[in-house]
Amino acid sequence: MELRYRILNVFAVEGDRLSGNPLCVFEDGRGLEDRVMQALARQLNLSETTFLLPATRPDATARARIFTPDFELPFAGHPTLGTAHVVRALAGAEASAGDRVALELAAGLVPVVAAGDRWTLTAARAPRVRAPAASPDALAAMLGLPAGAVTRPRWVDTGVEQLVVPVRRGEDVAAARPDAASLDRLARLPGGEAMAYVWAEVAPGRVVARFFFMAGGGVVEDPATGSACANLGGWHLAEGSPLPLRVAIDQGRQAGRPSRLDLEVGADRAVRVSGLVVELGRGALAI
Repeated sequence: MELRYRILNVFAVEGDRLSGNPLCVFEDGRGLEDRVMQALARQLNLSETTFLLPATRPDATARARIFTPDFELPFAGHPTLGTAHVVRALAGAEASAGDRVALELAAGLVPVVAAGDRWTLTAARAPRVRAPAASPDALAAMLGLPAGAVTRPRWVDTGVEQLVVPVRRGEDVAAARPDAASLDRLARLPGGEAMAYVWAEVAPGRVVARFFFMAGGGVVEDPATGSACANLGGWHLAEGSPLPLRVAIDQGRQAGRPSRLDLEVGADRAVRVSGLVVELGRGALAI
């Protein structure tokens, strides 16, 4: 069986095609068992790999499944934008798909729109927010930061639940060095994954952020995390921040992959995440 794929960078920085978060999109996942999709994602070893499938609902353009090297995700930001980019490319001049794509994901229907190669998704659902069991100072210690560095952490879910951890200064974001055992204990979902989104406002409308998660018993840093960007929008809604809200987010510099994400929370309370998508190449795997 030959499987055609495309390699993209999502949330790329303008003018730098080798920035952003890498993604592989398989153009046609029909006939592939779950274990084969998982094995292919593990083979490629990118943060996420997606598989395009025919939609099962009339309001969707296409269905997509998202896999990390270890498990399937119901929603993730950069795979959603990159997959929509491929859907548009595959559709060509067909009227059924263009700059407006509705992706059917496990988390629900996600509308995605484009202006050129800059794509914007609307979060799959209204945010669900809850307080963490750990204190702010315990979370600061988890990140290797001093007491008082963490302010108002919350668990937020606009498609996938994550621990959103605001810190006081951009220097605290840069200095964060999560302890694997503490991250596993304090930032793990019941029966799920351990992950933390650490961010600080460095100027009005500008944020620096880093995203850490557990993989293979250690801490891994993601260069650009659209789902966490959406959850930051949910955090602001929970805080009662004035709307509409627009935030530019720099992520990935410490991981060697500078990335740019744009967050908008409208007066309608809809959470939108935008970024530039660059296709680097395409090919085929024989399995």
